[in-house]
Amino acid sequence: MTTTATLMDGKRVAQETLDVCAGRVRHIIAQSGVTPCLATVLVGADPASVTYTAMKRKRCEAVGMKSLKIELPEATTTEQLVAQITRLSHDASVHGILLQHPAPKHIDERLAFEAIAPGKDVDGVTMQSFGAITFDRPEMGFGSCTPAGIMRLLDAYDVDLKGKHAVVIGRSAILGKPMAMMLLSRHATVTICHSRTVDLPGVVRLGDIVVAAVGKPKFVQGDWIKQGAIVIDAGYNAGNVGDVDFDAALEKSSMITPVPGGVGPMTIATLIDQTATAAARMLGVE
Repeated sequence: MTTTATLMDGKRVAQETLDVCAGRVRHIIAQSGVTPCLATVLVGADPASVTYTAMKRKRCEAVGMKSLKIELPEATTTEQLVAQITRLSHDASVHGILLQHPAPKHIDERLAFEAIAPGKDVDGVTMQSFGAITFDRPEMGFGSCTPAGIMRLLDAYDVDLKGKHAVVIGRSAILGKPMAMMLLSRHATVTICHSRTVDLPGVVRLGDIVVAAVGKPKFVQGDWIKQGAIVIDAGYNAGNVGDVDFDAALEKSSMITPVPGGVGPMTIATLIDQTATAAARMLGVE
């Protein structure tokens, strides 16, 4: 038996999110006289990271916000990076800070993330933001953008998570772990899988919802997918390939995200929307 899977159109939902955000930005400017501003910080010149930060600034400006580009040389030390982020954290004209990751290997990325003021952590990478999401206190932080974008996408397709078994493959601090907490807060039963999970295919087959976030092309096989499951592919690998064998999973799933055009656009739209929220909070705009 095969199903006709619904393709979850992240590009459409992201554009709808940005359209609403543009209206919020106009309201913030009208009420406060201040234009929200996102600072993007990039260390080194990795081509993919250069492209990603440029894309984020473009989306930022498209909704009427300012973007501040900070580009630091590859040789920047952790101390220098922390100092730069600390300056931005104290700059009243900046409302959101994004440190493009991964940073070069010699950088202590966690120390750099923690230099971001919690109120400006629009990428949801600090420990305070993780705690806020875990304890259902969103007013005290921001969701990590990819899992938060996935939740927006699930909502847009009216997916009821209560009582569903969600299997998250990957346990990174900015994707797998916050994803699990967000699903748990919606009353899903959550299993987190990782490199030491015993019988990974068997565990994945239990999932009503499968979120793949491992960074390995076509890692999740079609026969791992339960008939009728919802498959969220959070991977993006060389050649526009996700972490799921899309063609094989398509035959088993009821809904599935394409790569590209699924999770990626939602990540950026969430970043931009959370920057508007950060500005509204700082400026006291309802």
